[in-house]
Amino acid sequence: MSDAFDHWPAPPPQGWTADDLDRLPAGGPNGEPDFFERVELIDGALVFAASQTRFHQRVLAGLTVGLKTHAPEHVAAVNRMDVKLGHRMRPCPDVLVVDKVAADDDDRAFYTPDEVHLVVEVVSPESEDRDRKTKPSRYAEAGITHFWRVENNDGSPVVYVYELDPATRVYGLTGIHHERLTVPVPFPLDIGLGNLPR
Repeated sequence: MSDAFDHWPAPPPQGWTADDLDRLPAGGPNGEPDFFERVELIDGALVFAASQTRFHQRVLAGLTVGLKTHAPEHVAAVNRMDVKLGHRMRPCPDVLVVDKVAADDDDRAFYTPDEVHLVVEVVSPESEDRDRKTKPSRYAEAGITHFWRVENNDGSPVVYVYELDPATRVYGLTGIHHERLTVPVPFPLDIGLGNLPR
């Protein structure tokens, strides 16, 4: 990893790779604690996420609990785990539904698209373009069947639900949910959005 840091803070000449994320130190290149704790790889560039708002935390926790409650035995809901989409693409979605076998492996640092059934991104002001444009198109290209985007509408979550068209590898909008999130896939689910835990 030392050669990648030879050019810090500029990226290495070939850009960062998905495997580089597994070799990042606990602290930053100048000893900053937790420097790489909330970092993603987007098109070969390290992207550092801003601190989460309370809305973000509340929605993430509420959806994770709801998904865990309704999930069939062969899948599991996890949060803040990477998905390795390619050599230079390793985003870290807010919530995922993955194969239970993969979720039970405590040594995993990332999942592969074939293990992922659903990706959920909670949009923040600093991540709008990534969560609305870049990441969804990459998840679709990788073949992840279900994608949800959560927006903040004056303090209330609105969930935009998408499903993959396997012929075009493009997501189609299947619903916009305000007070309740009720969907039949990837498994039957009914979550009250208006009363997520505070």
